[in-house]
Amino acid sequence: MADKQFHLEIITPDRKFFDEDATMVELNTVEGEIGVYANHIPMTEIIAPGTLKIEQGSEKREASLMSGFMEITQDKVTILAEVAEWPEEIDVERAKKARERAEQRLNGSHEQNFNELRAEMALKRALIRLSIAEK
Repeated sequence: MADKQFHLEIITPDRKFFDEDATMVELNTVEGEIGVYANHIPMTEIIAPGTLKIEQGSEKREASLMSGFMEITQDKVTILAEVAEWPEEIDVERAKKARERAEQRLNGSHEQNFNELRAEMALKRALIRLSIAEK
């Protein structure tokens, strides 16, 4: 099963992030983590922010992947993502500042119009980027 390949296409609003064959892709969905191999049952999923893992034979790559949608067919997986970044593309200082801002907002912000969910999501995105960049 692991030797069979499928076509993986990952598209973001500003580029085609990935367009090659793969033996496995693993990512987070709103229902939990999912791993996809060739001949997976067709389905669609809503993507949750997290780590994207791509296997191409013995080669393994990781990237950060933010919200989006995934369509799985017999021989192809298409991901439409808000953001996808390889480790070398992540601005670590910017991610650290985003983490600090989100933590400050969550730790005692009583601002008018404070959106807790928005701050939590900003923190999650920053933490994902930092974990990918620092590997």
